[in-house]
Amino acid sequence: MPVSRDKYLIHGGTVVTVDPVIGILHPGQVLVDEGTIVAVGSEVDETLVQGAVSVDATGMIVMPGLVDSHFHMWSSVGRNFIAEGYEYFVVKGDTGAHYRPEDYYASVLLGAVQALGAGITTVHNWSHNVLTPEHADAELEAHRDSMVRARYSYGHRDSLPLDAPLDFTDIDRVRDQWFTSDATLDGLVHLGVNLRGPDIGPMDVFLREMGEARDRGLPASIHAEQGRVSAIDAPALEADGHLGPDLLICHYLPARDADMEAMARTGTPLSYAVHSELHFGAAGDPRDALLRFRDAGVMVSFSIDATSVAPVDLFEAMRIAWNMGIPWEGTPSAGRSPLTFRQCIEMATINGARALGIDELVGSLTPGKRADLIMIRGADLNVAPVADVESTIVRSVTPENVDSVMIDGRFLKRGGDLVAHDVGRIVELSEEAASAVRSRTGGRLARA
Repeated sequence: MPVSRDKYLIHGGTVVTVDPVIGILHPGQVLVDEGTIVAVGSEVDETLVQGAVSVDATGMIVMPGLVDSHFHMWSSVGRNFIAEGYEYFVVKGDTGAHYRPEDYYASVLLGAVQALGAGITTVHNWSHNVLTPEHADAELEAHRDSMVRARYSYGHRDSLPLDAPLDFTDIDRVRDQWFTSDATLDGLVHLGVNLRGPDIGPMDVFLREMGEARDRGLPASIHAEQGRVSAIDAPALEADGHLGPDLLICHYLPARDADMEAMARTGTPLSYAVHSELHFGAAGDPRDALLRFRDAGVMVSFSIDATSVAPVDLFEAMRIAWNMGIPWEGTPSAGRSPLTFRQCIEMATINGARALGIDELVGSLTPGKRADLIMIRGADLNVAPVADVESTIVRSVTPENVDSVMIDGRFLKRGGDLVAHDVGRIVELSEEAASAVRSRTGGRLARA
């Protein structure tokens, strides 16, 4: 469904800018023109607003769109393949080879549009099972059709032997075909790679892959251990020049103080998948790790991980993180300050943008940035009455309260409706893909 950019004056709402200079405006105005935030203030200069479409946000909270820094979108249609005694990693191993390109298209489109509806305006498609070039193309076609801002991180196929490095041949082809012109993906998607990292494969393979990524100027992402011991020695990686803002590390619950300090010194960001850390971090301490990363000065962002593990809901991630982000007696977290509402909001917005290297574009409502913002109904039964607005966002808001979503200056959700997408068709494609994957997989899934 076609949607266009226009000139809008959003007014009457409480504006949570996540900009340390502008702060929170009660009420405030946001002027958007051709996809750019032109002005933000208690009252925008009348000479600037001429010709703008008036958008009444009275009774609403206006804030930056949420940013998810780690989302395995290829398996979205398999979110409910999991059953009692049949958990995520087993399901992934059983099904991963049975997705066809059309299933990837359905999966990525489903995940992206659901994210859009939930107020997530940027996703990091951590594609760690690229089976063929056609699968990569199908994912990028879905990104194009979703109109959601994204990083597409091309990765290995799930069954690639650990001693076999990622072949960058098709990554070069994807870069040349999809990323040489902003017009191809409307400037909304940028390219990265995800590597298995020292906790999954041999160090020499990781170093070779990192060299390939750096030679191409591509940002890289790696998974780290969620259990008791990690093979990642961050100070050693720092000494060899492998840490930095262009390497995003996910999980890393057993990181030592020295590892966290090395990440902070080099600006190496962390993606913290709240639900996943709690579910799979049985040998670690997710609460303690979160507070220690924050206190070390590491750039912490929030993420979904996979829809088989968590809902596409960063409001819930914020809420859980706030509730568990307290000093825990008898652990190293004792004596630390608890996680604040503002820190949770930053981790779900500007920190995610920084983790993906796009904070000059999005992550806060700052003049000059692209207009990625959401409007939340404050009069809904589960939200009203609003008092402290940051507390409200973290403790009360759910995706169902997201009234409107603007990405790059285009309203893709208005009045609670996804106005740019045929939701029924997306669900139909997803059901067809899920049924086909189950059938090809056989065994327990074929009988589901």
